[in-house]
Amino acid sequence: MTSPFPTRRSRQTSAAPITASFEFFPPKTEKMADNLWSTVERLAPLQPEFVSVTYGAGGSTRERTHKTVERILKEAKLDTAAHLTCVAAPREEVDGILRDYWALGVRRIVALRGDPVEGIGARYKPHPEGYAYASDLVAGIKKIAEFDISVSGYPERHPESADWHMEIDNLKRKVDAGADRIVTQYFFDNDLFDSYRERLAKAGISIPVVPGILPIHNFETTMVFSAKCGASIPDWVARRFAGLSNDPETRKLVGVAIACEQVMDLVDRGLSDFHFYTMNRADLTYAICHMLGMGNAAPDKAAA
Repeated sequence: MTSPFPTRRSRQTSAAPITASFEFFPPKTEKMADNLWSTVERLAPLQPEFVSVTYGAGGSTRERTHKTVERILKEAKLDTAAHLTCVAAPREEVDGILRDYWALGVRRIVALRGDPVEGIGARYKPHPEGYAYASDLVAGIKKIAEFDISVSGYPERHPESADWHMEIDNLKRKVDAGADRIVTQYFFDNDLFDSYRERLAKAGISIPVVPGILPIHNFETTMVFSAKCGASIPDWVARRFAGLSNDPETRKLVGVAIACEQVMDLVDRGLSDFHFYTMNRADLTYAICHMLGMGNAAPDKAAA
């Protein structure tokens, strides 16, 4: 058995059109900035619901995040969400950032507690004058302006959650504070996502839950990061990439195939909205979304 996803029905059986959001990270160099902009231009015709720009630990990418958000908003004319965290900043400073974003025209925020300055695995310490947790940040954002707020969810539990009771209670505090949607950590087992939604329903959490999808560009890198963030990789995924370390073209095809199977299976389970972790690369995400029938991009001239 190469995949747990059953043979699916025709795409036309989906009751709702497929929509997606794309996540980018702020570039560190001019070359990376050029690459990001090429990615934005390639994905823009897919007409995403919104795009988001991440925020480094301890606000380490604050200025780059702001500049990236501003450029995408003004030049690409895409609805752009700015990530914002609680780490290493007093409330006054965070509130000032929010007011600046609102003045810029940003209407969406992805509100996160954030990773410790020392990195994933280190003990989190709230700033003594800051927002302690994401739920506090969500409540603070709503006092500044009527932003649309996305918060994070973890189908396999956050690595720091001792049990599901703690996990769901923490998420419910964010929802009760005013979150508009939950965007999940990526996962590869759709049954885990179904179980997660059942837990949320039992807890009375009814806001939209958007599955996070990670197209795999480099399997080895994905394994290392997944071990840190608590996302499991099924054996069948590993088998798909076996022997392809020196075959990047085939890896791309496999990455697209896995993500398409996963998303199409989720569509058959009633989902229609997805969040893609693009890693600032357009190739796999564009191919997947094209397979899903998103956007109305004109055909290439060579194919016309």
